Amino acid sequence: MENPVGIIGAEAQEIARLVRELADRKEFETGRTRFIAGSLGGVPVVLGQCGNGKVNAACCAQQMIDLFHVRALLNTGAAGSLDAAINIGDIVLCTDAVQHDVDVTGLGYEPGLIPDTGRAFRADAGLRALAKECCEEVNPELSVYEGRILTGDQFISGREAKERLVHLFGGLCAEMEGGAIAQAAFCAGVPFLIIRAISDKADGSASMDYPTFSALASEHSARLVAAMIRRMK
Repeated sequence: MENPVGIIGAEAQEIARLVRELADRKEFETGRTRFIAGSLGGVPVVLGQCGNGKVNAACCAQQMIDLFHVRALLNTGAAGSLDAAINIGDIVLCTDAVQHDVDVTGLGYEPGLIPDTGRAFRADAGLRALAKECCEEVNPELSVYEGRILTGDQFISGREAKERLVHLFGGLCAEMEGGAIAQAAFCAGVPFLIIRAISDKADGSASMDYPTFSALASEHSARLVAAMIRRMK
């Protein structure tokens, strides 16, 4: 297979649309991870459902890099908004990703900084520009925001936790996988972009609206990824 684009989603619903659209589909298993390879609009891709959390996400990203030699990594899914202006359904495109639960402040480091590695892993500007253009085409009813995405092994659902993250890191949304995928891509020299559709407001209302909106958010994000892939031929 020509070097494919790697696409990672934490949950099955986040890649289901893309799986349905694949041509020449083949499945591979390595350990507990199942990869689905094929093409979208003539562009080779490999899809992976990583599961929730940073370790699952990093493992999946590294396997894609090692086994399939992906030319870029896209992470699609849902997130909680940290900015009052960003509404449920809107799209956030990652400028950089920070792991908000990394804390080595006791040794004098700033919050989120991984010693000898970095703090904010920058997404590929070209992929982000393409994503914005495609989103305006396929999701014209949605607003698109560009900014920092925060990642941690926590589901942020309380106002106090949200305010703390905004104060320390200034991110636009919070989720559980993107920063780990960003770090794996950075270490391997692979361009990446984290794409998030907002499924909740991360302010205590998540238990009420998350089940209703997460599937729709996943659909919005996947629709955008599919449009991007077809433009990458």
